[in-house]
Amino acid sequence: MGKLQFEFDNSYAKLPERFYTRIIPTKVKKPGLVIINEPLANSLALNPDTLGSEMGAEILAGNHVPDGAEPLAMAYAGHQFGGFVPQLGDGRAILLGEIIDCYGARQDIHLKGAGRTPYSRGGDGRAPLGPVLREYIVSSFMDLLSIPTTRSLAVVTTGEEVFRENVLPGAILTRVAESHLRIGTFEYFAVRRDLEALKILTMFAIERHFPGTVGDSNPAKTLLECVLKRQSALVAKWMSVGFVHGVMNTDNTTISGETIDYGPCAFIDTYQSDKVFSSIDHAGRYAFKNQPDVLQWNLTQLAQCLLPLIDERTDSAVSIAREIISRFPEIFAEDLGREFAKKLGLSCDPAAALRIALELLKLMSDHSADFTLTFRYLADAVLGDETTGLFEQQFGQPAAVSEWLTKWLSLVTLENDSLVTAKKKLLAANPAIVARNHLVEEVIRAAEENGDFSRFHHLMAELAEPFTERPDQSKYARPPSPAEEVTMTFCGT
Repeated sequence: MGKLQFEFDNSYAKLPERFYTRIIPTKVKKPGLVIINEPLANSLALNPDTLGSEMGAEILAGNHVPDGAEPLAMAYAGHQFGGFVPQLGDGRAILLGEIIDCYGARQDIHLKGAGRTPYSRGGDGRAPLGPVLREYIVSSFMDLLSIPTTRSLAVVTTGEEVFRENVLPGAILTRVAESHLRIGTFEYFAVRRDLEALKILTMFAIERHFPGTVGDSNPAKTLLECVLKRQSALVAKWMSVGFVHGVMNTDNTTISGETIDYGPCAFIDTYQSDKVFSSIDHAGRYAFKNQPDVLQWNLTQLAQCLLPLIDERTDSAVSIAREIISRFPEIFAEDLGREFAKKLGLSCDPAAALRIALELLKLMSDHSADFTLTFRYLADAVLGDETTGLFEQQFGQPAAVSEWLTKWLSLVTLENDSLVTAKKKLLAANPAIVARNHLVEEVIRAAEENGDFSRFHHLMAELAEPFTERPDQSKYARPPSPAEEVTMTFCGT
């Protein structure tokens, strides 16, 4: 087994020091490796076997800083549930550095739960095991669904306790991301009226995430347009799989368009458009149906930060920014229509696909249908298989959905060479299983209470092929029983 070598190529650490604070991770008592994401490790030119060694665990726990790392905590602000907090920052996460992966993309290597930083605001800087496992499970699954996301490279336990409502085992997640730039990063400098920093940050973001636009005459305007398009496409993908993020604060809205922070997230079982899981979202601000509106609000905060860079004349800057933000509903509707067209086996205009999808969603809500299974069973309904009844059973009785089914079948027949082709498209677009909340919670309880990670590894194996149906998969495919249902999630901060 060779030496573990991280080929760091750091850029954020070269920015002015008001962007971050240099800090060494706080050592832990007894690092214990839980899992290594081997494909991700290989893409980063990290040998999984070496990464899984004792020295690898020491690095992943923050006990040993590898050569070339320049550990730092990033500064940012943010609107949390609509209220502005001028200084947040990495309160329990530390950026070790950046690696160029095998595809030529720059990736951050981030330790989450690595100890106190100047931005901890009285917190302990640690992460409980449960939320770390949740992020590993759900972020890995989102990647399998081709939904842009931060990735999880590894989980290590710390051998230490974390005090929340209860005493919990501690853990550290190694998170990999195209960057950790957030709308909140721009808000941090905007509230301080640091125009120079905003200019530096804007060019840094463009060069890193939108290099094809370098040289545009109005970089800030270009950045706003690019982030709007990336985030719109992302949230449309969330909505197409019934994903509720749960904490869409501006500090959790990335410039890269990746999903970040999986604290109180969940996938919907029985479809309800106003579904909320987060224990602290009492008003339903981040409910499933509100996610597009919240995103537009967040993008408006980014626009406000960029106004002085868009145009020195305030009136002109506001006019330009408003025009960009006003495009969001149309762009999002097209993105959402495109996603649901795939789920319905259609290739028609996104607006037409969205109309028929919304009709189905209304029926699903009225009849308490399961989100994932309803779309999956369309593949049986399209051929009139004996199992067609499974789709209709989601609505309680065939008559409830017969009119919609007839309309949809006529469109599918018109737009596909054959219904066999349509079925293949439907099976490829609609997962057989998702990381259902009750399954994730079952895994977490076993790990927290008994140190039993076997259920975690088994769930990861089952989720590895979400579009492949297997006979022994029924436990993972079916919705929770009333006794199993988990209606509330916790962020673990």
